[in-house]
Amino acid sequence: MKIALVHDYLTQRGGAERVFELLCKRFPEADVFTSLYDPQRSIDLSDRLVKTTALQNLPGATKYFRLMAPFYYQAFRSLDLQDYDLIISSSTSFAKAVRKRPDAYHICFCHNVTRFLWDTQTYLREYGDYQNLYPFIEKIFRVMREQDLKYSQEPDLYIANSTTVAQRIQQIYHRNAMVINYPIDTSQFQFSESKDDFYLASARMISYKRLDVIVEAFNWLGWKLLITGDGPERSRLESQALKNVEFLGHVSDAERKQLMSTAKSVVVAALEDYGLVPIEANASGTPVISYGAGGVLDTQIPGQTGLFFRRQTPESLQTALLKSREIRWNYSKIRDHAVQHFSETAFFGQVEKVLNQLPIAA
Repeated sequence: MKIALVHDYLTQRGGAERVFELLCKRFPEADVFTSLYDPQRSIDLSDRLVKTTALQNLPGATKYFRLMAPFYYQAFRSLDLQDYDLIISSSTSFAKAVRKRPDAYHICFCHNVTRFLWDTQTYLREYGDYQNLYPFIEKIFRVMREQDLKYSQEPDLYIANSTTVAQRIQQIYHRNAMVINYPIDTSQFQFSESKDDFYLASARMISYKRLDVIVEAFNWLGWKLLITGDGPERSRLESQALKNVEFLGHVSDAERKQLMSTAKSVVVAALEDYGLVPIEANASGTPVISYGAGGVLDTQIPGQTGLFFRRQTPESLQTALLKSREIRWNYSKIRDHAVQHFSETAFFGQVEKVLNQLPIAA
């Protein structure tokens, strides 16, 4: 069976790219396709040949890849994948548009619906440089939404990373999606039964992460809070914080692992589509205090691996934090749950079951 692996663009290294990297390792004989490829800024594919589109030849395209948005659908439509029996696309937007033979099968690992088209205002808040262009952008996006709906019908099967994303696929694309929670490399996180007297937040400092809620809650409690990460909100957050809140900025992987394993809890206030930080914390044997919506509903067990707070307010978070101090956490069971459900072995076990049931599997 000849397999093609397709990703939107390989110009950065985020959660979607890490999943695609796992797929590439799992299928070493598959051919790799993407619209744009910058090996210095994205995942490590070693000597793997990566086939790109005509967009790759445009000067500055890999650096300003977001500006290429109106051209991606046709770029993916132009790829010749007629020789492939199975196409596995990894997409938050465009790769789902690829063509296939009528007797071939297309599985789309959909990390989200095309967010900048269907939640434009939220997206532009994160990329403020584009906010002033909204009247012009909206005219283009109106056309692109029609294309997105059209090409969303191309895959034969959608696999979503969370129930939240599966619901969005149903609501917007009117397609059913199977849920397979994406993995982390659990071997990369260290376990500790010994917890120090601090809490940890680890996130990029942008508005939707709601670090302001966390900072205000800890200002009131007076407990020690360490925050790793950086971003445009950092100055504002630092001016809001009292002395018990410390900003560490970017830390090494080794330091982050150490902090994850020895924190009393990791605190998450964002509404995430999926969210890897809570799983990373659990893989370190650390409970998670999280806003109870989105991906954590799939990954956390209240009272066993963490606690939810129901509103994105300091008061709601404070209540959960105080309650967490009353619980005797079983750190080994927290770690075991992460390994059992969110390891690469667990992930590919589910993926193989899907592949074995395909009409082309034989």
